[in-house]
Amino acid sequence: MPLEVIGAGFGRTGTLSLCSALDHLGYKTHHMLTILTDPTQNADYFKQAYEDPDAPVDWERVYKGYTAAVDWPTAAFYEPLLARYPTAKVILTVRDPDLWYESASRTIREWPLSPDKVWPEHILKAQRMARTVVQEGELEGPRFVDRERIITKYLNHNDHVIATVPPDQLLVLDITTETDDMLWRKLATFLKIEKVPDIPFPHKNKANGFPDLLEYARLEYSKNDLLLSTKLTD
Repeated sequence: MPLEVIGAGFGRTGTLSLCSALDHLGYKTHHMLTILTDPTQNADYFKQAYEDPDAPVDWERVYKGYTAAVDWPTAAFYEPLLARYPTAKVILTVRDPDLWYESASRTIREWPLSPDKVWPEHILKAQRMARTVVQEGELEGPRFVDRERIITKYLNHNDHVIATVPPDQLLVLDITTETDDMLWRKLATFLKIEKVPDIPFPHKNKANGFPDLLEYARLEYSKNDLLLSTKLTD
């Protein structure tokens, strides 16, 4: 099952909102939250691919069952993914760079897991991957405190996506400023979907709700893991 849509936008640019919107449009969408909650996912694939960018990657195995992928870690691999799936559409989510930096500072830079909870090894493995790919990699670890440096990296990434993806395969989307109707229309037009949804656009994962999202991931993974175990023993 090939990827039809690749999200190239950094985390904290509305990627979970985009994920929900794509799901509504009929895609099965991969997101960092997917890695946390889907017991069939293996975060080590992404960690190894980031640590050894020249090693071959079986992207079909990595994204098995998914037709779209957004957020980190996907955004860090948008170029090899587009090379593997050359007809895929690319969506670059963007937002005001200062607001992006502030949001990242309060959420994904730390990725805190509450010490009074029991976290499954699956989620701890995903956290280690996120530390490699996101916190120490894309956000440059201790250099993240250099606001100007990191904002410049964010802007350079966006410029690089625009310069390297064919214009007819790229949609630049600011979920934070567009109206719901315009967001749906842009997505539907870009993805050649005739019926524009007549519902509010999903606005998910506000910065102040990030700890709740991690707790949701913990509970959802436990539920999904139990369902998978039951299915395998039937």
